[in-house]
Amino acid sequence: MIATRRQALQAGGGLLAAVLLRPSPVLAAGTVEIVMQGTPDGSQVWFDPVGILVLPGQTIRWTNRDLGNSHTVTSYHPSLFDRPRRIPEAATPWDSDYLLPDESFSLTLSVPGVYDYYCVPHEHAGMVGRVVVGTPSASAADYANAGAALTELPQVALAGFPDVAAIIAAAVVHRE
Repeated sequence: MIATRRQALQAGGGLLAAVLLRPSPVLAAGTVEIVMQGTPDGSQVWFDPVGILVLPGQTIRWTNRDLGNSHTVTSYHPSLFDRPRRIPEAATPWDSDYLLPDESFSLTLSVPGVYDYYCVPHEHAGMVGRVVVGTPSASAADYANAGAALTELPQVALAGFPDVAAIIAAAVVHRE
């Protein structure tokens, strides 16, 4: 069957409307969830997702879903366990303390930039994560201050941080 010109225009108009009216990939203002997980035997632990992009003022909630381990969510900062600063200069450092299975910790980040965090007992297992707030003008390396008096990061932790540009490029819509 051959379509009439009118049918073709109507179909094309519908397609144009669908393209123009589809939602843009923007970040919602709701809470973003990050899960702490591990294998049943405890041999591997991780944050999921390991890297996210959020808006300034958006809340992040970490929940421990690892039945065999307690975990922390701790920012890299000299005031916390003498670690190098890997959060923006104007940002406030945080430490969730130990979270048992099914416990959560929430935090609202307002200062744009790159925030690196880790699990205190599992940093040497590579349990690290990264939050990008807004679109920072600097790279994550600009936020790192590994002073001589500070403990250096283990190589496995450094290898676990996702690239800032990749986080921004892969940003998804976060809904509450």
